[in-house]
Amino acid sequence: MSPNKKSIYTLQFILLCLSSLLFSSSFNMIIPELPSYLSSLGGAEYKGLIISLFTLTAAISRPFSGKLTDRWGRVPVMAVGSVVCLICGFLYPVLSSVSGFLLLRLVHGFSTGFKPTATSAYVADIIPQERWGEALGMHGLCFSIGGALGPAVGSLIVNAYGMDAMFYSSSFLAFLSIVIVMNMKETLAAKEKLHKSMFFISRTDIIDIGALPAGIITFFSYTAYGLILTLIPDWSEHLGAVNKGIFFTSFTAASVLVRFVAGKVSDRYGRTSVILVGLIVTAFSLFIISESTSVTILLVGAAIYGMGTGTLSPAINAWTIDLSSPQHRGKAIATMYISMELGIGLGALIGGSYYSDIITRIPLIMKIDIVILCVGILYLLYWRRLKQH
Repeated sequence: MSPNKKSIYTLQFILLCLSSLLFSSSFNMIIPELPSYLSSLGGAEYKGLIISLFTLTAAISRPFSGKLTDRWGRVPVMAVGSVVCLICGFLYPVLSSVSGFLLLRLVHGFSTGFKPTATSAYVADIIPQERWGEALGMHGLCFSIGGALGPAVGSLIVNAYGMDAMFYSSSFLAFLSIVIVMNMKETLAAKEKLHKSMFFISRTDIIDIGALPAGIITFFSYTAYGLILTLIPDWSEHLGAVNKGIFFTSFTAASVLVRFVAGKVSDRYGRTSVILVGLIVTAFSLFIISESTSVTILLVGAAIYGMGTGTLSPAINAWTIDLSSPQHRGKAIATMYISMELGIGLGALIGGSYYSDIITRIPLIMKIDIVILCVGILYLLYWRRLKQH
């Protein structure tokens, strides 16, 4: 059996996937309940900040996490991300004012600023390049399962035991993720001791120019996710959904099914071809969501959205690594994630600000984002054309 035909499902890879599933469940668990929770604190007008503050610190921390991943190691950087989730879960019930809540959202963003960056680099270290798409697709599948189970379970916990129990459950899942990560083998060969110089960031540490095309597509595609996270809980409730997490369960279930094949397809037929399909499907899903008049139609739109993101995510991740050099994988992945956070944050901030709790504005906001996705499609086609000449 050739090296590239060996199973990618080693103990290291399985542990990595399990830790990411728990981590994803931890921070996604609380998202559907946060808009109503913030309203109960008297901060309904700040709903657009729930996601944008989170993504702001995630984006700011990416250059640091990328540099630390390439020098300090993959494992400690992954652990830092989970530790932040653990701490924040315990603090939400304590800092129960609007200002305290918004501060925690700002701090909580460091979690996704650290763990996914190091995780993607870890995958690239232990998997042959020819199977990066497949491996990142399967890892993303586990991350998505966490994104599906977390919101659904979180809403159930709130309905049965209250908001504080949900926050503490989030911390517990983060703790389990930490336990797994700390028992994983480090893959960075030239690992350095943590030093203060690692926290000094120059302009060259922020963006990997080679990976920028993947970053631009990531930005355009994830503006929709910012809107989904901010507006869908209220839109679901408006249409009659009892469990606000049901949308996220539906789109993640569809995403899981697509990820089984999307990564392999990108390995065989090319990243950009798969990304193009993903962008088109995502745009179509937003139209369905915007036209929803019942929970059933909304869930159909959610499933189509899941197919779009399930197609996009592994292909974009693998494309980013394709465009990077081995010694700068952390920086390249950080570049892609910075773009992701900018897309999510701006989508949430602008969409949430215009929304202002006026439910009839949501369909228009979704349709405007379709135009943004079309700009991303045009850029991708332009990039492909340049590469052909």
